[in-house]
Amino acid sequence: MIELIQFPWSPFCIVQRRILEFSGIPFKTTNLPSVNDRSLIWKMTKERYYQVPVVRDGRTVIFEMDNDSQVVAKYLDQKFQLGLFPSEWRGLQNLLWNDIEGDVEGLTFRLNDIHFREFVRKADQLEFIRFKERKFGRHCIDHWREQQQLLLEQLAQKLMPFEQMLITRPFLLDQQPRFVDFDLYGMLGNFLYSGHYQLPTLHTRISEWFARMSKIKNSTLREKLRS
Repeated sequence: MIELIQFPWSPFCIVQRRILEFSGIPFKTTNLPSVNDRSLIWKMTKERYYQVPVVRDGRTVIFEMDNDSQVVAKYLDQKFQLGLFPSEWRGLQNLLWNDIEGDVEGLTFRLNDIHFREFVRKADQLEFIRFKERKFGRHCIDHWREQQQLLLEQLAQKLMPFEQMLITRPFLLDQQPRFVDFDLYGMLGNFLYSGHYQLPTLHTRISEWFARMSKIKNSTLREKLRS
């Protein structure tokens, strides 16, 4: 059985978890015991990697090679024939996922991290703060909390092109979900994880799309496309 090693709130883990759910194939999830303890991944990857997500498929361990590789999603796509990376959208998907994992994720994770005390266990919170402040500066989470309304406004603005893409089609590129649909879903899933937010009310198509993405299965999609 395929195993996904994750932090449940991680946007990139949500991407892969939803792809696995979409595939309809049984899988298991393993949550790392602590944000500080990456020893399981370090051992699984033979000391080559320590981030999440990681997928284990029997003796095969799959993880990203760089920030733009999409190795995990491409492995799952090829294994289960999900149609996430069709040749006609090559190039365009790269441009879109760089935007999704750059500007969009940069806003969504900040808004979610404001509420980190609700999903990071108490014993790990000091190290969580330390990690964030080493990367983004002292008191960064406090600053994000102060800027919360501005960040929400920026997110709504950043999502506008995706809202416009959905005017004439049910998914971002065509009639079925491609990788960028799952990628944006993961970033927004992270944004919604704390339960303190809703999708921007002016983006009605994104709200409808998100609901579709939350439920759709590959088997159901194939039946619809055949009918």
